Amino acid sequence: MSIRILPNPQGSFPSIRGRRTRLTHALREMTTEHHLHPAMFIAPLFVVEGKNTRDPIVSMPGYFRFSLDLLAAEIKELYALGIRSVLLFVKVPDERKDNQGTEALNTDGLMQRAIRLVKETQPELCVMTDVALDPYSSFGHDGIVENGEIVNDETVEVLARMALSHAQAGADIVAPSDMMDGRIAAIRKTLEAEDYIHTGIMAYSAKYASCFYGPFRDALDSAPGFGDKKTYQMNPANIREAIREAQLDEQEGADIVMVKPGLPYLDVVRAVRESVNVPVSVYQVSGEYAMIKAAAQNGWLNEEQAMMESLLAFRRAGADLIATYFAKDAARLLTNLQT
Repeated sequence: MSIRILPNPQGSFPSIRGRRTRLTHALREMTTEHHLHPAMFIAPLFVVEGKNTRDPIVSMPGYFRFSLDLLAAEIKELYALGIRSVLLFVKVPDERKDNQGTEALNTDGLMQRAIRLVKETQPELCVMTDVALDPYSSFGHDGIVENGEIVNDETVEVLARMALSHAQAGADIVAPSDMMDGRIAAIRKTLEAEDYIHTGIMAYSAKYASCFYGPFRDALDSAPGFGDKKTYQMNPANIREAIREAQLDEQEGADIVMVKPGLPYLDVVRAVRESVNVPVSVYQVSGEYAMIKAAAQNGWLNEEQAMMESLLAFRRAGADLIATYFAKDAARLLTNLQT
């Protein structure tokens, strides 16, 4: 988006007064450039085994892991608030983790059962699913480990089969978050070969090796067991690389591309938005959520205002969709404002 700056001839003030359109609430509403709507939000959901479980995540105040029997009520509430998409993550018991992602391919696994439950509960809701091996890995990495290295091509083969199993369970969009090279093309090819031509792909195209993922890793017990994720997640110093990754994913068949994290990478969101022709999503990650929550609990800022200002920042930067742990609270606030 190009912005044209008009020349400022001598004597323009007081003829030109920017405050005129900020003077009243009505004028401010009329001249608002960017708006939020609940349908723009993607609500991440954490799912666990068990029954009657609504397990609070300590590092993410107000957020929970749900067992399947309680997930249905959460889904209905989100849909009633105008939210139209959820992004599913599962917490896998340690005894089902290995280095090959075996449980990820289980047709009766927790993810596959969660997908079926959501589609049975609210068929119109768009179900997005996390495609990565770290929740299933005994090493806590997003790929298969060989001799201390996260191997790319062998991992991509498993990711493609994993995505197919999600599509077979009823997922509308699969969301590879692993950052392996070539996985979008492999997933697209696999889905097409099995006639899942309508299953979409939301690629985590620019996923940075960030410190802001800490609370999320607590939620799923998915922290790396050794080293870090810098050989596959991106260097926070790079922006041209993000554009290249997003363009490659678009060429390989991604229907949506994502930038993650959010607020520290608004410049990346803008650059990617200007470089691709598919919708751009952004992920307001767990650390961003936790910072706002912690500051609000200490009385250092107003939580509602900080929440909405941060979400507007994503829209202003060019995001079409926003994955956020504030989805329900923001949707509730927007719904109340409209009534």
